[in-house]
Amino acid sequence: MEFFKIKRDIPFMRHALVLNAISVITFVAAVFFLITKPLNFSVEFTGGTVMELLYPKAADQEKIRNTLRGMGYSHPEVASFGTAQDIMLRLPIVAGAPAASSSTAVFNAICRDDQGTTKQTQTTTDKGEVLNRTSCVAPGGQELISLQQVQFVGPSVGDELAQNGLNALLMVILGIVVYLAIRFEWKFAVAAVVANLHDVVIILGFFAFFQWEFSLTVLAATLAVLGYSVNESVVIFDRIREMFRKQRRMSVPEVIDHAITSTISRTIITHGSTLMMVMSMLFFGGYALHYFAIALAIGICFGIYSSVFVAAAVAMWLGVKREDLIKPVKEKDDTDGAVV
Repeated sequence: MEFFKIKRDIPFMRHALVLNAISVITFVAAVFFLITKPLNFSVEFTGGTVMELLYPKAADQEKIRNTLRGMGYSHPEVASFGTAQDIMLRLPIVAGAPAASSSTAVFNAICRDDQGTTKQTQTTTDKGEVLNRTSCVAPGGQELISLQQVQFVGPSVGDELAQNGLNALLMVILGIVVYLAIRFEWKFAVAAVVANLHDVVIILGFFAFFQWEFSLTVLAATLAVLGYSVNESVVIFDRIREMFRKQRRMSVPEVIDHAITSTISRTIITHGSTLMMVMSMLFFGGYALHYFAIALAIGICFGIYSSVFVAAAVAMWLGVKREDLIKPVKEKDDTDGAVV
């Protein structure tokens, strides 16, 4: 499917040096921000307290955030899950304060802001188990908030999650290298990895510069961008291989230019539709999906750039040629088997 068809090839590789110089500058800037302004890791990585609250009606999340800011939490993480009545709070570790007392103080403060008082109640399950439950009740006796669950994530668990995330990133990169080396050629594999690392580092650079919270969902978005970006590279590489077979008189830059130009319509359709979905998550998905959508949006935009201007150019500079992808046909010797 094509929205339009470009009759003349766009000379992308003629400007490859300038475009890749821009990529290098952007990459170096991202690394600089990562060094000078480390990532703002969420509770999953640093450790802290996770609280689940249940409201009888849709909760005012901004009011809860203001309450937590008043208690000294500069970046409180408040999000709904499941329904608008179910609220999850993620609170970082406070030096010198036990996790139990922190969660109690937070619940009491939220309850006071709703003009209620905390109350301990006991409920009996169907199995006969007696459970203690903390609630916030109004002066009239109706329940305003129910504390469903409190979990403490220790620093050791956060370190383990960070290590697992790094391992996942390395495994994805290794899988991409092996796949492209088998399907195409090692030069394409190296080019794709350079382009993908370019995308990942720039995403991390944005999060470091703006001090956006880096959570497990953002890590998932980063891994998704790796797969999404390499998909675009595979499409271009496959078209390059096809053009090497069809156009034997074209030079390598001309083949790459033709391959990129012929896939522009597909790129606009694919990435445009995906970006619209991501934008809907960004504007209408609420706080829980906000940074996830931001990471995806940055990755998609730079993924297009890197696939066209970084991966293809690096493959060209590594010396990819027709013989790397198309094995020469061995001419049959008519004298084979002849008796002299």
